[in-house]
Amino acid sequence: MNKKEVAAILSEIGTLLELKGENPFKIRAYQNGARALETLTEKLEDVIAEGRLNDIKGVGVALAKKIEELSGTGKLKFYTDLRASVPEGLIQMLDIPGLGGKKIKVLHDKLGVESLKSLEEACLEGEVAALPGFGVKSAEKILSGIKNREIYSRRHLWWKAQQVAEPILEGLRVLSEVIRAEHAGSLRRNRETVGDLDFVVASDEPSPVMDWFTERKGVVEITAKGQTKSSVRLENGLQADLRVVSPAQFAFALHHFTGSKEHNVQMRQRALSRGLSLSEWGISNENDGVSVEGSETIDSEEALFHFFDLTFIPPELREGLGEIEVAENGSLPDLVRVEDLKGCFHNHTEASDGVNTLEEMALAAQEMGWDYLGLADHSKASFQANGLNEERVIQQIEAIRALNESGKYTTRVFSGIECDILTDGSLDLNNDVLEELDYVVVSVHASFTQPRDKMTARIIKAIEHPSTTMLGHLTGRLLLAREGYELNVEKVVDAAVANGVIIELNANPHRLDMDWRHWRRAVEKGHLTSINPDAHSIEHLGFVDAGVRIARKGWLSAESVFNTWTLKSVEEFLEKRKK
Repeated sequence: MNKKEVAAILSEIGTLLELKGENPFKIRAYQNGARALETLTEKLEDVIAEGRLNDIKGVGVALAKKIEELSGTGKLKFYTDLRASVPEGLIQMLDIPGLGGKKIKVLHDKLGVESLKSLEEACLEGEVAALPGFGVKSAEKILSGIKNREIYSRRHLWWKAQQVAEPILEGLRVLSEVIRAEHAGSLRRNRETVGDLDFVVASDEPSPVMDWFTERKGVVEITAKGQTKSSVRLENGLQADLRVVSPAQFAFALHHFTGSKEHNVQMRQRALSRGLSLSEWGISNENDGVSVEGSETIDSEEALFHFFDLTFIPPELREGLGEIEVAENGSLPDLVRVEDLKGCFHNHTEASDGVNTLEEMALAAQEMGWDYLGLADHSKASFQANGLNEERVIQQIEAIRALNESGKYTTRVFSGIECDILTDGSLDLNNDVLEELDYVVVSVHASFTQPRDKMTARIIKAIEHPSTTMLGHLTGRLLLAREGYELNVEKVVDAAVANGVIIELNANPHRLDMDWRHWRRAVEKGHLTSINPDAHSIEHLGFVDAGVRIARKGWLSAESVFNTWTLKSVEEFLEKRKK
């Protein structure tokens, strides 16, 4: 385990001890140890190897032994036993916004709640509101949090669902009985979250295919099994559906089961306007159901759209939001691709809350074939993320300059900062320091509950700051965990366009913010975006793939994406912004 992972375990131990009502000094010891590791500027393994763990303020002898065990083995018996001793229901309550270890302990001790269901009942009966330190508003927030958790539990992040789906698709494709196989459903449309997995297979021998699908490792329940459809429940909770059709029906089935419902309805209406019927089985005359001449040669979705006088509509655009009308005119955009990217911005190093060094990030970018990489660690207001003050920012600028001048890497590194937008819209660092940077990303990290108008004005004020280059994660949302804060997106987009500020598409799979539904209109107004992974490790640089998929869903072409530009064009843009 690296230092960030060890720190996370120590922090969780502190929370679990709070749930058990342990000695406050013991709880604080783990919390302090976690903070000490989060702010450690050296590699943990080096400190351990040199026997210097006890020299770190906040790390005593007993804690040092646990850190060494976690770092070396990735396991800690004390932690495993402690977690097993706490009722699972109490741990689940930690997912409810506003509930920490102390408050959950009070609810458990005073009201005897041990599950989300009993907590919900206590809120509805007024017992929570009557507790000192809670009140009516707290009870309402807890009920809202429980409701959201139930809704979210039925969805899965696209990124995680894709990791589950890909091996299944690969397995289907190597079966001798399978002629063609593809993803379908919301996964193929690149929705930010996925309810279940859909696969469509062309085969003349469905039985062996169904056997493989229902008997493979990871299946915990078979909910249906037949010659044309089987459904299973996977060990991670996802449902997966497989439909097997004949090769002649494959293109129609793939189009139908990719959806969306709205897109399919509009396509069927287009068919009906011509006296035809379109279904997952093919195209027939509306009156007699006889297959239409020419439809038997349709062996791809491209041919299907062509039959209806449409240019090919990529799966991610099939949401019933005007794509058919645009395809009729042949003017769908040439959507951005991962290979169009020449670098990215908004990435963190171990200087704040990242895992890797400046050099490691530069090397990783070079190995990805990128021409440039922007580093933007947190600013000082994000103390929980070991944010940089003015002095540390200057030190990092000098380190980046030295790295570039060394010629060690072919990737050009730009110096940036993710500067906190304070509650009044001012920025977290002095202007003279901001002016020394190549670029500045401004983001909200606190006071999420400000009223809509105030939050909108706060962000617009930050956009209007002369040093601002980009706006980070527009709404602050965390998919399946936290709704974004209230703001007027249209006003913010207008302010960004007016001030030449880039609104990033934060590609972290938990964010994907700004939402894809806003990008089409923003681009029509002349807005420019940057697909940024918000990477906290070299592995996170790969998040740009999720960002590109959402960019495509937002109708974005390469021309609208800043980090598809050449190094020279990026340098000229940033230099012009500074002047």
